[in-house]
Amino acid sequence: MMVGMYCRDHHAARQRAEAGGGLCEECSALLDYARARLARCPYEEDKPTCATCSTHCYKPAMREQVRAVMRYAGPRMLREHPVLAVAHLRDGRRKTPSR
Repeated sequence: MMVGMYCRDHHAARQRAEAGGGLCEECSALLDYARARLARCPYEEDKPTCATCSTHCYKPAMREQVRAVMRYAGPRMLREHPVLAVAHLRDGRRKTPSR
């Protein structure tokens, strides 16, 4: 949701130019990267949010892109997707489990 919100509001011109809509190529690549990293997360279902996790899975450049998305979309989630926002806040309080 957050990547979709960010892409919609920052890359609208690129989205309209692309056939089929959806995410732009840059945001689609970021989302694919994030999903691949999450699929290999050693904490699986017990994973806390990345901000509170002791293991940093993302390359520094990708981490900065994710931070930009979260900085933009995070505050807007409460208004657009309140259930997901509350779930994310709850997950942010979760401690990193031991492996």
